[in-house]
Amino acid sequence: MKMLVYGAGVLGSLFSARLHEAGHDVSLLARGDRLAALRRHGVLLAEGDSPDVRRVAVPIVDHPAGGYDLTAVLVRTHQVDAVLESLAGLEGDVLFLLNWAAGAEPLGAVIGHERVLLGFPTAGGKMDGDVVRHRASTLMNRLLPMPIGEPGGRSTPRVERIVRTLRTAGINAKNEPRMDAWLRTHAAFEVALGRAVDEAGGPVVLADDPDAVRHMLRGMRRNLAAMPTPPVPRGFAALQTLPEGLLVAVLRRFLRSSTVANSGLDSATPAAATAEYDKLAEQLRV
Repeated sequence: MKMLVYGAGVLGSLFSARLHEAGHDVSLLARGDRLAALRRHGVLLAEGDSPDVRRVAVPIVDHPAGGYDLTAVLVRTHQVDAVLESLAGLEGDVLFLLNWAAGAEPLGAVIGHERVLLGFPTAGGKMDGDVVRHRASTLMNRLLPMPIGEPGGRSTPRVERIVRTLRTAGINAKNEPRMDAWLRTHAAFEVALGRAVDEAGGPVVLADDPDAVRHMLRGMRRNLAAMPTPPVPRGFAALQTLPEGLLVAVLRRFLRSSTVANSGLDSATPAAATAEYDKLAEQLRV
């Protein structure tokens, strides 16, 4: 399978590096300063705060030429329209691995409905200069595989093939038959979380303010209550049913955890984060 990873941020860089190291035919698309940096020294990876940095010589391209069997798109929500325009005239399946609550319809309307696959990257990390500092593998990470699926929920040979390919690269993937509901559930949580972190000035600062965490929780509950289907995964239903005081305590602990610290949640540029959350919130309102 010949693959293109579209987007050379933290997740796209990590995704392509793991596929390349596993021997797969993969290229990474980058632009601007990131393109220049990758052409100088390849993808630089480090686990957490480790001083050990390794170089992975992933092939780098600056435009999405044809000939790819699969393009994996790892960009921010507000950048998707530009990606669709550049992929519209090409062939091959397109796996959108990103925050997205609008369903497959607007994607397929531009590139062809038969090409669209949905998913979400469960890895995390942040940029340290040109170095991608990715989250260390933990039991929790292994218990939360990366979901991908057909928009209609079918189990198809192409999804099974992609899952097998990702697993050979150490990417814990699974077929998720309710991918659209999964993405909307995650958006209901993510928009409230991201905006609260941004307003507070960081996850730890937010954790120190119980009233702000309570306000965030109520926003999550409003979003989940507006969904036409039950949350996926089902564990998110706890945000609607457990006592508020208990959930505030759990969320404050979560905000101080290494999972959040290594997620890059507080390292994104404010303008990019605001644009993404605004777009995702608009999709949720619709």
